[in-house]
Amino acid sequence: MNDRDNRPSPEALLRAAAQEGRGRLKVFLGAAPGVGKTYEMLSEGMQKRKAGVDVVVGVVETHGRAETEALTRGHEILPRIDIAYQGRTLAEMDIDGILARHPALVLVDELAHTNAPGSRHPKRYQDVEELLAAGIDVYSTINIQHIESLNDVVASFTKVRVRETVPDRILESADIEVVDIPPDELIERLKEGKVYIPDEASRALNHFFSKSNLSALRELALRRAAQAVDAQMLDYVRAHALAGSFAAGERVIVAVSEQPSAQELVRAAKRLADALGAPWTALHIESPRTAQLGDEERKRLNQAMGLAAQLGAATATIPAARVVDGLISYAREARATQIVIGKSARPWWFEMRHGSVVDQLVRGLTDVAVHVLPGDQHDATVRHRRRPAGHWGKPSDYIASLLVVALVTAAGLGLGTTLNITNIALLYLLPVMAAASLYGLRAGVFAGLASSLAYNFFFLPPTGTLTISNPENVVTIVVFLGVALVTSQFAARIRSQADLATSSARLNAALAGFSRQLTTIGNDEELMQAICAELARLFDARVCVLTASPDGPALRAAWPPEDKLDTMEHAAAQWAMDKGTATGRGSDTLTGSDWLFYPLKTSRGVVGVVGLTRDDGAMPVPADKASLLLSLTDQSALVIERMQFEDEMRDVAQLKETDRLRAALLSSVSHDLKTPLTAILAAANMLRSEHPSPLVDTVEAEAQRLNRFVANLLDMARVEAGVMRLNLESIDLTDAIASAVHDTRAALVGHEIDLAVAPGLPLVRVDPQLFHHVLINLFDNAGRYADPDSPIHVVAERTPGELVLSVMDQGPGLPVGREADVFQTFQRFEGSDRSKGGSGLGLAIVKAFAEAMGLQVRASNRTELSGARFDIIFPEQALVREIDQENVT
Repeated sequence: MNDRDNRPSPEALLRAAAQEGRGRLKVFLGAAPGVGKTYEMLSEGMQKRKAGVDVVVGVVETHGRAETEALTRGHEILPRIDIAYQGRTLAEMDIDGILARHPALVLVDELAHTNAPGSRHPKRYQDVEELLAAGIDVYSTINIQHIESLNDVVASFTKVRVRETVPDRILESADIEVVDIPPDELIERLKEGKVYIPDEASRALNHFFSKSNLSALRELALRRAAQAVDAQMLDYVRAHALAGSFAAGERVIVAVSEQPSAQELVRAAKRLADALGAPWTALHIESPRTAQLGDEERKRLNQAMGLAAQLGAATATIPAARVVDGLISYAREARATQIVIGKSARPWWFEMRHGSVVDQLVRGLTDVAVHVLPGDQHDATVRHRRRPAGHWGKPSDYIASLLVVALVTAAGLGLGTTLNITNIALLYLLPVMAAASLYGLRAGVFAGLASSLAYNFFFLPPTGTLTISNPENVVTIVVFLGVALVTSQFAARIRSQADLATSSARLNAALAGFSRQLTTIGNDEELMQAICAELARLFDARVCVLTASPDGPALRAAWPPEDKLDTMEHAAAQWAMDKGTATGRGSDTLTGSDWLFYPLKTSRGVVGVVGLTRDDGAMPVPADKASLLLSLTDQSALVIERMQFEDEMRDVAQLKETDRLRAALLSSVSHDLKTPLTAILAAANMLRSEHPSPLVDTVEAEAQRLNRFVANLLDMARVEAGVMRLNLESIDLTDAIASAVHDTRAALVGHEIDLAVAPGLPLVRVDPQLFHHVLINLFDNAGRYADPDSPIHVVAERTPGELVLSVMDQGPGLPVGREADVFQTFQRFEGSDRSKGGSGLGLAIVKAFAEAMGLQVRASNRTELSGARFDIIFPEQALVREIDQENVT
């Protein structure tokens, strides 16, 4: 173990230092509502209180459970703060009151809770972070489905997606206690009414609380807690420089080399990591031998590392004097528990000289399981028989070494006659070290042999011959030759290490300089041109950058400037953009192209491609520079993505300003029209009472219609200005539908209303006035566009996790593929049934009002008959008799 293994990790020490003065967070993690997280939190809080700790309750939701409420009676409960929101008063945790009280420990239920608008922080976990920063310890609760990284996983099998999530970073430094009960016991509690009321329990058992869902959620909770504990354990042992793998959790490393079996090795490591449920890393050790690899071997190495990245592995390349030293050092640093390595068939003399990497690895890592897979024996034998070109160095290296030996000989002859130096042999170590340092081990050995011969010929009697008369001089020559060989070995090793360090420094400098240059650029065109110019300089090649456009990849920049690319190049660039893999010359796809195209990939997908070619017909990217190109393209992709984000933000700002001006215009016009309309309606009403006639009725009807249009304009302006105030109440759907039908009877003349509302539906929590406007606009839309004398169907039914109210007409329907566009402001479809009259505001108001109340709307064409269908979707939280699963503990 080297000195670095005995030193604490600086990163771990920094993380530990960041926790100094902060409070500690303990999270009670559950697989599902009802497992007893709040009960367990209150119980531990009471134990702390009895032990003399200053404990208070910041917020606890008992949900009417007698056992939980009983535990709160022994605690000091801080009053909540009232927040007025849209005509209602909401109670939230008083964070300022807690900070002023400054207890040692505060109990905060439901970490994923969303605070009422007007609170200091939008999320409760942000309140908790402020309390922790003030040095207050916090106990809190959360269900596994509320963890951000697992949100999609839970939704994939429960079919329920929660909106309230907590970032994973909150749990990284928290103590986690899993509150766990078997699925059968939780289901029994549900049936007994200890989680939900009986009516809701039966629905929950058929959906979210099935045994398969609970088992999967339980496994996720236990696994997530194990990962958190493993990460915290690694931080501790690194901060304290403790030896050992501490295999509380499995960690897999696969050693990747240039062997033909490298990809099979990567796939085997992936299978092992999946079987263990463990993170894994593909590691390549860059040793002095790496410089001797041929192009084909480097290509295999890059392909294997690329495959590992595609399969989800972390990748790392580190320099080391010997492969085994690098593997052992990295495995100790990463606290690996499993290593996958391939063993090639090597000649006996090779293992006698260098040793077996596998054997040294097993001896050096006694607490790590080493999985050895056999490699391709034929290829290994051939590779060791056939040295790559330039392996023995250039002839000029040996000539220069020989000249240095000659100079030392001449100097020795001159010094020997003038200074009478007896130990001339020591002078010959100079050409040995110089040759080994400058030209490598073989040149150093050659210089040693030449030096021993020159020393024998010129300085050992009888001089002028290679004969040695004195046996003592034989020993001198042998010792000198041995010292020369050892010196050559050391000098060559130092040179190799210096070359590795220089190569690594050069790579880091290139990456840093490239990144620094790109981050100072302020527009797209300059950015693309800078990417091309820098890559052209580093790879001595022609470079171009293309991005997606409706007509295919569009040439954005090139160095030297290019006007266009050939058809083959466009096809290769399109393939790279669509598939996210390298194409063109030097790749495995569309090799007929003279260009090599690499995709610029980010988390949003492929944002473009970069192409390289050379005028001399050589490979666009040498194998030893492939990893550098990948790093540079990754940086380029991130900078291009950042530039796109900035453009989108500018567009959003412009849209906001446009919407503000449009809302101001709508509000102004609406108010200006309101006054004359009121006078017209009053006059029409007086005329109808004094001189009734069909013309007066027409004037009044059209004035009322225009009045509704103006009201719609005002409502849309209020929605877009964000000043809509909600007054949520529980209403019955049947009553609401009947009222809306009555108010739109003029628009529904000739249409029979077919009402099919399923019995026993729960009440819905909406704003009665806004919901009435929603229904009026839907019925008015149906009456205007349905075929004459055709019925209008109104259907309300309960589906898993929601309630759906549908209004369906019979007519031409909506343009296929543009159903969602019907909700856009002032949208009217020419050439369809949606082009008849109207302002194009009614359905836009339906969507805006529905979303303001937390509902969803959906437009589609009917499948059984021709016509349009509009659905209003009520989520679980909008149903009065439904219990919100997200807020149950």
